[in-house]
Amino acid sequence: MDHHNLQYWRKEGQTFIGRILNWVDILDPVSLLASDGEIKKACTLLESTKERSLDKKDRDAWKLSLASVHSDTGNVIPLVFRPPAFLPIAAPLVLATLIPHRGMKPALFWQFLFHSYSAGFNYANRNTTVSQENKMSLKEVLLIAGSVSFATCAGAIPQYMMKHYGMKNPTVQLFFRSVLPVPLFALLSAFSLFVVRSEEFENGIQVFDSNGNAVGMSQKAGLKAVTETAASRAVLIGTTTVVPNLLISFLRRTKFIQGRPLLLAPLRHITAALVFGLMIPVSFSLFPHAAKVQNKNLEKEIQALTADTHLYYHRGL
Repeated sequence: MDHHNLQYWRKEGQTFIGRILNWVDILDPVSLLASDGEIKKACTLLESTKERSLDKKDRDAWKLSLASVHSDTGNVIPLVFRPPAFLPIAAPLVLATLIPHRGMKPALFWQFLFHSYSAGFNYANRNTTVSQENKMSLKEVLLIAGSVSFATCAGAIPQYMMKHYGMKNPTVQLFFRSVLPVPLFALLSAFSLFVVRSEEFENGIQVFDSNGNAVGMSQKAGLKAVTETAASRAVLIGTTTVVPNLLISFLRRTKFIQGRPLLLAPLRHITAALVFGLMIPVSFSLFPHAAKVQNKNLEKEIQALTADTHLYYHRGL
């Protein structure tokens, strides 16, 4: 049977607005203060009250379980990689990465920190039905190291181009400081997730029928899960990057800012932080957490195992 977290998302997470409201509640950082004992107690309560698991008095237990427990294994997610920890940890890294650095070392340093944390978050919140082993395989270690190394170097390309070639033209500087980083940062974030979770579409993930019973392993479902999550991550990072640039471009033309140019930098950072915080629940909600796929779109082997027209799978985060 699928985990009670997935059962919750199947009932409560099939509409976009419903998912956003759920994530706004789940992302409350106060849940990070709960001990492992409190988390396990909440899970025990939910397991013992399945018939009325959506009762209001169990809301705190649901919130704690959804924020802290992996939907495949039922294990407690490491503190720094839980969804409520994403904003307080990732936001400073995103802001530091977007700052135009004077040298290559600080640019590479912040790119490395962001992509390292992002890879860890992607790995901790992946679909684990492809492998229930607690230890990381050598292949997974190499995939994470490779994705972080590539994303770090590629993310610093604009900085390298400006420093190495001594670009002084204002238009060229604008392109490398404000235009190129937008698609580059978004694509690298999606690329990193795709690489870290590549085993899901190589080996397949578990799909479930309408009763929550495991049907089989599907590579097509794995590809769909990874693609959707990568797209949501690109939307999160891309929006966080482009909105401050558009706002600053508009404000530069106003007389108020022209007389106070020192306000541009803090306004950019504040806007980026606000957009990032607002976009996290939106990006997490773009696709269902317990996603539905038509049986006819999966492998013939899966189609032969069940008469259900739709199957479910854990998309991951």
